[in-house]
Amino acid sequence: MFQFQTLPPLSLYIHFPWCVRKCPYCDFNSHQLFQNLPEQAYIDALIQDLEQDLPRIRGRKIISIFMGGGTPSLFSPEFIHRLLSSVYSYLPWSLPIEITLEVNPGAIDQRKLAELRSAGINRLSLGIQSFSDHSLKVLGRIHNAKQACQTIEAAYRAGFDNINLDLIFGLPDQTQVQALYDIKTAIDFNPTHISHYQLTIEPNTYFHRYPPSLPVDESIYHWQELCQSSLENAGYEHYEVSAFAKRDYQCLHNVNYWQFGDYLGIGAGAHSKITNGAENNITRLWKVKHPTAYLTQIGTQKHVGGETTLTPQDTIFEFMLNTLRLTNGFSSTLFEAHTGLPLSAIEMPLRQAKELGWIIWEPNYIQPTQRGSALLNELLELFLP
Repeated sequence: MFQFQTLPPLSLYIHFPWCVRKCPYCDFNSHQLFQNLPEQAYIDALIQDLEQDLPRIRGRKIISIFMGGGTPSLFSPEFIHRLLSSVYSYLPWSLPIEITLEVNPGAIDQRKLAELRSAGINRLSLGIQSFSDHSLKVLGRIHNAKQACQTIEAAYRAGFDNINLDLIFGLPDQTQVQALYDIKTAIDFNPTHISHYQLTIEPNTYFHRYPPSLPVDESIYHWQELCQSSLENAGYEHYEVSAFAKRDYQCLHNVNYWQFGDYLGIGAGAHSKITNGAENNITRLWKVKHPTAYLTQIGTQKHVGGETTLTPQDTIFEFMLNTLRLTNGFSSTLFEAHTGLPLSAIEMPLRQAKELGWIIWEPNYIQPTQRGSALLNELLELFLP
């Protein structure tokens, strides 16, 4: 069974569930805002949510805070500052701490960006998605290409020097020229981080019910290779399947996820993974998804939508599911520290993966090969419970 000598790093995720409009490809817990934003009530609920979860993590420091959604930038800097002040009063921070806020162009201006920086935000993740007006319209975004560029420029003028740009490729009607234009335009802005995702059609989305016509897989794979080469030539390290960063600017919060660290999630639908050293187990829990139910049930245990304790096999699969996304893989000591299990627990599937040419397995580390990364789903199947 589990034996934890130390606890993994701990991050805090804060979910904001409202958007101006629900995008047709989005399967996140986001809800179109049809009435006034309940800022006061929701911030109060988040603080109460954190208070209720404190016994699970008491005495532990957090290394990062990530505010995602939804569209967190719909909330005023005043309320973001109040929230961060409350978090600081309840939880010790490991300094310097990375504090990220997701921002959508079309829902922000330079003045608000400057106020958010003053409120304590030191990293922005901008949901650009594309620099093509046609693609943005197809994706249901509320901004156009000009607004996307203006938001990036405004973020720099507001004093932010750690900025991620989100881009999606393999879009309906997209061509190779357009895919490469999006990457070149992003690189020209010189952000510290670029996230480059392939559009996937997820269940329970508009695109799943009404599938758009997408480019063929062979074309998408070729564009991906060309875009990745452009990013690497511009000085961006490809450190995770969809993540590229300038030196020293990897997203610490996401790296903690991918290294199977711990995280506490507050807000509607937020998930947590908490290691309990005293009981030698790992718990997953999640809050109720719908914002109305969350606001109604906060202050009771009903705001917890569910909770489960991971089995050793579940733990192995989840560890591999995350760490094999990292291009440099993981160390054997990381596996033992973050799972509480000996490396011998995965020796058999590791041997199979090495024989298939899907991983490099040295005494101190395990790393996916280029072929293993390309066949990631098949590689992960070797570690299924």
